[in-house]
Amino acid sequence: MKILFVADNHYDTHGGRALSEELAGDYDIEFHEDDPSCLNQPLVGRVDLLTLTMISGACEVPMPSDEGVQNVRDYVEAGGNLFLQHSGSAAFWQCDWWRPLVGFRWVRGEDPDGFRYSTHPNQPYSVVVSKTRHALAQKLQPLDVPQDELYTQLEQTCPTVTLMETTVPEGTYPMCYACTTPYGGRLAGYLPGHAEDVVRLPGNVANCRAIIDYLLGSD
Repeated sequence: MKILFVADNHYDTHGGRALSEELAGDYDIEFHEDDPSCLNQPLVGRVDLLTLTMISGACEVPMPSDEGVQNVRDYVEAGGNLFLQHSGSAAFWQCDWWRPLVGFRWVRGEDPDGFRYSTHPNQPYSVVVSKTRHALAQKLQPLDVPQDELYTQLEQTCPTVTLMETTVPEGTYPMCYACTTPYGGRLAGYLPGHAEDVVRLPGNVANCRAIIDYLLGSD
């Protein structure tokens, strides 16, 4: 089954590239970094899973073309499945059709909907599996992050099931979640994994494998 994995350099950390390298032996992955033109071909019927680690217009990467954005929209509206890794919830943050469907959304400072921006303190934190009977949660494993960005203050845009979470003095925050798009597609978000060394942690890679298997229906 075909995975299209689209990433930016994410401020020269290259987390998407690192994850694609870790997963390459297990899946048929077409990976692109800093190349939104890869979206200019139709995705429907060609791609079984769209994986995103990117923020449109960030990291000195050109914006996706109108054609590319429409191809993603067509894929989503055809019931396509999505894996939003780390920054992926902000992949098409400028688009009114995108923001409501991503589950937990990274909010940028210039948010079109006027929400207060999200934050990412850099610190150690531990991720645990949440108390839920969701099938995917049973395949995930706790993760100790030695030092990395911790995504907080995200906007919840639609009903979700929290699968993993972290608790720090400021509060408890979701770290992995699942939801269904308005078009029936499976969507999973997984927030850990900014720094390359954290992306490559065996537990982090194992969690990403479990998520992909769930999204591909091979779990």
